[in-house]
Amino acid sequence: MTICEFCLHYSNGTCAVGMNIPKTMRCREFAPGMEKFCSDPADFVSPNQIVEMARFFGIDKAELKKVKMIAERRVLSDVA
Repeated sequence: MTICEFCLHYSNGTCAVGMNIPKTMRCREFAPGMEKFCSDPADFVSPNQIVEMARFFGIDKAELKKVKMIAERRVLSDVA
């Protein structure tokens, strides 16, 4: 598993912004998508669920901050 599998730039095995597929869970252009974590919106429970999933798959540091942001935005959009 690579970090690309959680990124919106990843399609058909390639990076849309031209980055090489990294061997680790690190990428400066990482743009996580909620649908990459929960394909069915009803599966979303809380931001903590998404953060724990990201940690389980080895995502940390700057990339984990981006995951936290998308999860928190999801909660805010559900409230609005």
